[in-house]
Amino acid sequence: MSSLSRELVFLILQFLDEEKFKETVHKHDRSKAVEILVKDLKVFSTFNEELFKEITQLLTLENFRENEQLSKYGDTKSARAIMLVELKKLIEANPLFRDKLQFPNLKNSRLRTLINQRPNPDIKTLFVDHSCGQPNGARAPSPANNPLLGSLPKAGGFPPLGAHGPFQPTPAPVPAPLAGWMSNPSNVTHPAVSSGPIGLAASSIPAALKHPRTPPTNLSVDYPSGDSDHVSKRPRSMGISDEVNLPVNVLPVTFPGHGHNQTFSAPDDLPKAVARTLNQGSSPMSMDFHPVQQTLLLVGTNVGDIALWEVGSRERLVSKNFKVWDLSACSMPLQAALVKDPAVSVNRVIWSPDGSLFGVAYSRHIVQIYSYHGGDEVRQHLEIDAHVGGVNDIAFSHPNKQLCVITCGDDKTIKVWDATNGTKQYTFEGHEAPVYSVCPHYKENIQFIFSTAVDGKIKAWLYDNMGSRVDYEAPGRWCTTMAYSADGTRLFSCGTSKEGESFIVEWNESEGAVKRTYQGFRKRSLGVVQFDTTKNKYLAAGDDFSIKFWDMDNIQPLTSLDADGGLPASPRIRFNKDGSLLAVSANDNGIKILANSDGIRLLRTLENLSYDASRTPEAPKPAINPISAAAATAAAATSAGLAERSPSVVPIAGMNGDARNLGDVKPRITEESSEKSKIWKLTEISEPSQCRSLRLPENMRVTKISRLIFTNSGNAILALQSNAIHLLWKWQRSDRNSNSKATASIPPQLWQPSSGILMTNDVAATNPEEAVPCFALSKNDSYVMSASGGKISLFNMMTFKTMATFMPPPPAATFLAFHPQDNNIIAIGMDDSTIQIYNVRVDEVKSKLKGHSKRITGLAFSHVLNVLVSSGADSQLCVWNTDGWEKQKARFLQVPAGRTPTTQSDTRVQFHQDQIHFLVVHESQLAIYETTKLECMKQWVPRESSAPITYATFSCDSQLVYASFLDATVCVFNAANLRLRCRINPSAYLPASVSSNVHPLVIAAHPSEPNEFALGLSDGGVHVLEPLESENKWGVPPPAENGSVSSMAATPPVGAPGSEQAQR
Repeated sequence: MSSLSRELVFLILQFLDEEKFKETVHKHDRSKAVEILVKDLKVFSTFNEELFKEITQLLTLENFRENEQLSKYGDTKSARAIMLVELKKLIEANPLFRDKLQFPNLKNSRLRTLINQRPNPDIKTLFVDHSCGQPNGARAPSPANNPLLGSLPKAGGFPPLGAHGPFQPTPAPVPAPLAGWMSNPSNVTHPAVSSGPIGLAASSIPAALKHPRTPPTNLSVDYPSGDSDHVSKRPRSMGISDEVNLPVNVLPVTFPGHGHNQTFSAPDDLPKAVARTLNQGSSPMSMDFHPVQQTLLLVGTNVGDIALWEVGSRERLVSKNFKVWDLSACSMPLQAALVKDPAVSVNRVIWSPDGSLFGVAYSRHIVQIYSYHGGDEVRQHLEIDAHVGGVNDIAFSHPNKQLCVITCGDDKTIKVWDATNGTKQYTFEGHEAPVYSVCPHYKENIQFIFSTAVDGKIKAWLYDNMGSRVDYEAPGRWCTTMAYSADGTRLFSCGTSKEGESFIVEWNESEGAVKRTYQGFRKRSLGVVQFDTTKNKYLAAGDDFSIKFWDMDNIQPLTSLDADGGLPASPRIRFNKDGSLLAVSANDNGIKILANSDGIRLLRTLENLSYDASRTPEAPKPAINPISAAAATAAAATSAGLAERSPSVVPIAGMNGDARNLGDVKPRITEESSEKSKIWKLTEISEPSQCRSLRLPENMRVTKISRLIFTNSGNAILALQSNAIHLLWKWQRSDRNSNSKATASIPPQLWQPSSGILMTNDVAATNPEEAVPCFALSKNDSYVMSASGGKISLFNMMTFKTMATFMPPPPAATFLAFHPQDNNIIAIGMDDSTIQIYNVRVDEVKSKLKGHSKRITGLAFSHVLNVLVSSGADSQLCVWNTDGWEKQKARFLQVPAGRTPTTQSDTRVQFHQDQIHFLVVHESQLAIYETTKLECMKQWVPRESSAPITYATFSCDSQLVYASFLDATVCVFNAANLRLRCRINPSAYLPASVSSNVHPLVIAAHPSEPNEFALGLSDGGVHVLEPLESENKWGVPPPAENGSVSSMAATPPVGAPGSEQAQR
């Protein structure tokens, strides 16, 4: 019965007359059994003889429930229910049935129309809305003849089981197709406030079309520049880039308090207090906050300057004037234009989704792409002579598993460029006026681009050469931008007409009509109004020398702020990722930063700190050393992920095999040095009063904690004990903890389902205490895959039920990691030194990787480089290509002199958020490696007399490394240079009554709080640690010249005397 799935056996039993079958088996009535087989099961023999033979083996059992796969068979009713669930999954997974399983919502008017067509009604009219058109909308289209979808090839093959299966390559999108776009433009003459039904059928399109952009704020004081006769005369603006290109399967985690259904107190929740005023030096034209480091603001100005501000410290980290990098490579029209008039303006600045690149679109032909490496380190990456005339917009997208730059311009075209080398991939022609904005987007395997032109036309393009699929009028019929709410559920657009009439509208995607039009604009706006969205709750727009706010559910303005005065007529605005800060352009070349209470706390931590370049980096540097050319190319090519379904912010593969999305990681306060301090001193925490520490409650005497992880939502901790039992602690929502976030301030509950069952791994004949436990958590926190020396088990995290077991030993699994693009693919490290690439859905080992000589102790995927890095108890690192699973490089760790690794010494690996460098943890050292060359960039080695390292992990933003030691000390390092900044002694979190032998075995970092981590102890305890709220960080980084720690300006060879030594 080995090849039969349990579900298939259930199905087989439905073919049998169950009572007769049981009676036959129990009575050993062979002739009757043969009769049943011939009559009921002969169908199986025709297409699978092997299956038919296996079925006959059922007759040899005294009780068919003795068979392992039939042991849970209850009765006909329960078996049929199980089968219906499985068949439903198969049907929903079949692409031929996609979008055809949900009956459409029908208006009463449609049914009435059908009835009135007697005697020959046409059933198809049910699918066309015949109700009278409303002022703000027109008829919804029939999905049957949609030209945008008509030329698409049908997907072949069966995908994974999708939303109903435990192994989800992507969370299943809402089943509505893109078919809401009308197949033909409406014949109705649209009033100025109306738009042809864009009709994006109810979708899970992630968070944004692109960020809205507007032309210059005040037409009377506009700065004409460039050689455009059209666009340069209009205001410009930036948009909502942090939501751009968010993939369907990685929708941002909506923390309670930010959710769409949460109740807000508008005065407190909106950023309304002027917290900073910056002097840019020239008029800001476009602004964008960094998607991860949320106090970094990128600015482009009317004279072509770009600047990068750390708004917390008011420091301008980067300032660059416009300069053509390679004039000889530019077209003759551009060279001639620059000679005639060198004036150039920035039309748009935008970060790539992971913040590793940013693009600048200029009013003259040119697009420049920079790579950002932290602090003030900005490098030239690409310069593209993109359009004849001005480049009006720029966006990042990643169709066909490759990062692209999309531009539009005065030459009425949209162009797609390879972000690695700048080669042109597509040119889209069809607009009859300069193209004002582009919105790359992704929906249900269809990747496309929206574009708007200054004649008010909206068009949609697939990545092919088949021309535009859509042609509609935008509200205002001039400058229009569109944006989704952060969770991708609500679509808005903002447009201004040439007469100055401005509109913000919400679209009813399923009906293809305007759902509501927001009130409160000045009757004649001075310039093009620009808008932004935040928290799935609010809209904001710059109008009438102020910022106006709306609740998304109310067409009347919520409030209006003048930011203490000094704003232009139509100020440019930009929220940061979590909506705690709002950048607003001001008169006299200024920028005002508005903040709510969270934003003020965020800025206050930097208020009295300065960045002294001679003492410490001005900001954290996520890139450890200059990245090799090959790695830089790979990073640029795929910085936003392999495809639009991949995380918009690079996930960090945890050492427990989980994958995290950084979209909601709160900004970590950047590395600071004390403004006053002359002598740096290591921060020592030795008393419980010096930090926040919480030991989680226990209901039973537990054994040591072998594995530990925060759930991706950040509100629970999962632990695996050495006795193969899992423990789950959940934080509940309360007045003191409104978002139910895991915290050391409030104790959680040790949670169990009402059934009282425990998640217990299969245990082999050996002692589970001697096994090597491992687990990995699914991205949606619904399932955990785990092993403790026996079979691998799949558990439902809600019910604790075992969903499946597979791969019995030997060999036994010692490490598990989900493939970043497909949760059906699992890399399984084994105790026989092999790595098996296993497809769960088809129950098949696709590849077996051999290269280590001892058990596998670590696995980490990089979806940027398309590699798997493995580590073993043999102290070896291997890099495998994930396309063909060939080994690319291998290298042994050099154990420092005087250190003899134990036989059980593990080597663990974890990727930095840049997906190019990775952390290596060994009892003798911490090290940062660059992947493409497998070179050690930084190393830290404890003193010979110090206790060995037991575990280490990156913080969620990769700016810190938390490391634990055998003497129960915990050290906090700067990840950029592996310099020690804080030491937490055992007395700070362990009571005096605890044995001196107790120490942390594992560390887990919170998925969105960079300064929070948890320890799993050898006595079975789990402790959560956070710094004091007054500190909000673990210590202060040492200045570079401090003699206690070498400067590490040049990386010494691994194991060389110059390697970092701990002061422990």
